[in-house]
Amino acid sequence: MEYQIVKATEADREEILSLYRMQIGREFCPWDEHYPSNETIDYDLDRDSLFVLRSDGKIKAAISLEYDEAVEELTCWDKNLEPEGELARLAVLPDEQNKGYARIMLKFGMEELVRRGYNGIHFLVNKYNIKAIRSYEVFGFNKVGECHMYDQDYICYEKKL
Repeated sequence: MEYQIVKATEADREEILSLYRMQIGREFCPWDEHYPSNETIDYDLDRDSLFVLRSDGKIKAAISLEYDEAVEELTCWDKNLEPEGELARLAVLPDEQNKGYARIMLKFGMEELVRRGYNGIHFLVNKYNIKAIRSYEVFGFNKVGECHMYDQDYICYEKKL
């Protein structure tokens, strides 16, 4: 499988938005017609925080380095790991799932956080999304808490980078 992961550009906007829209209605996906949006893409592009995996000239996956104040304020995070980064909006084309792209993107995202000077990583996963939870376990993330946000129940995961 030949691919490259690059920082997204304005030229990628429509393809990324389409990728996001394909996730709507998938089990455990809280996304809807309002989120993620063009404004979300603007936010990520402005911070050089949106990356895409391309293969055969097509975007097959995307991931963002996130900053969400509500998530940052959760009390379960280990202060000894600060500064911590967050990965979000991981999306893979539906017909390309189960080919390892999500894990490739997670690994890249963690490496990018290290390049940017972060000591740790944390994020939320829907409590019932067993498939995603298994993917994170491969990387040795620790379950550090649970919360209810954005109308869903989440497990809080964290690890040292």
